Amino acid sequence: MNKLKMGVIGVGGIAQQRHIPAFAEMTETVELTAIQDINIDRAESVATMFDIPHVFEKYEQLFEVVDAVTICTPNKFHAEIAVAALNAGIHVLCEKPMAMTTKECEAMIEAAEKNNRLLSIAYHYRYTPEAKLAKEAIFNGEIGDPLVTRVQAMRRRKVPGWGVFTNKDLQGGGSLIDFGCHLLDLALWLLDDPKPVEVIGKTYDRLSKTPGQVNDWGVFDHETFNVDDHVTGYITFENGLSMQFECSWAANIREDHTTLSISGVDGGMDVYPFALYQTKYGTVWNTEAKLPEDNLSPGFLQAKNFVDSCLGESELIVKPEQALRVTQLMEAIYKSSATSSSIKLA
Repeated sequence: MNKLKMGVIGVGGIAQQRHIPAFAEMTETVELTAIQDINIDRAESVATMFDIPHVFEKYEQLFEVVDAVTICTPNKFHAEIAVAALNAGIHVLCEKPMAMTTKECEAMIEAAEKNNRLLSIAYHYRYTPEAKLAKEAIFNGEIGDPLVTRVQAMRRRKVPGWGVFTNKDLQGGGSLIDFGCHLLDLALWLLDDPKPVEVIGKTYDRLSKTPGQVNDWGVFDHETFNVDDHVTGYITFENGLSMQFECSWAANIREDHTTLSISGVDGGMDVYPFALYQTKYGTVWNTEAKLPEDNLSPGFLQAKNFVDSCLGESELIVKPEQALRVTQLMEAIYKSSATSSSIKLA
């Protein structure tokens, strides 16, 4: 079997902690060939750590020695680099979110189609055991037609105090574009990609702009903080579905929690932890699942799906058109908040 020559662009925390270790495990199908970062000292250090032979200062140089790239830069550069890679005949796995705007996402998809190359986005929550079980349960009719979905991606006092997470120019947003997008993507996937028609959203930043905040994830400057730390939204879809959405980095709540629940005509479910709620034999039933214990992390499964797809042995689980829909909804939530109005999408 031919090995896929993989390059990584941007070797900060997410590259070092998730993507590179995952590819490094896949010795039979992947050759970690090259990395690039604007911080050349960091790039050389990471190359030594993972025994990667080539280090480049410019990402265009990397295209000459790889078959595929994983993009782990700040969000501002996702579209630019992805389009350049695709036009160079390189497959692309891009960190979430897909891009800063819907227009940028469309340019990425156009480049992928024009060059007949694969483009996927790193929404790794789809690969969690609970999500895979939920997808199968819905497909097999356990809850009937979905009606109402509730999403909460909530953290207490955990604004990321490192990197560029609180820089709007480089990231485009805060808690929504960093954390909430994962649960938004997962919900849309479980619901079989319904078409949204209207969005109402509200973003907040007051807490993180207040001096003297307690924060568990490092230190940030409240005076320069210019992204959202809490977001709410309500989304309606063409087929009558509705979604209640909330995410936060810094909420004053009892504890962190990740919630995705779906109520359908014949039953309902929670995804984290997985449970089904139905009526049978004249009474109500609550069914919990004992998930199999395996050592395959969502990050590894994500990398494997991308590599196998590039090698023609699988199909992408996260398709770019689906990731575009997530960006479209986030864009609408931000616009709704800025204009204090609902946003029509159809």
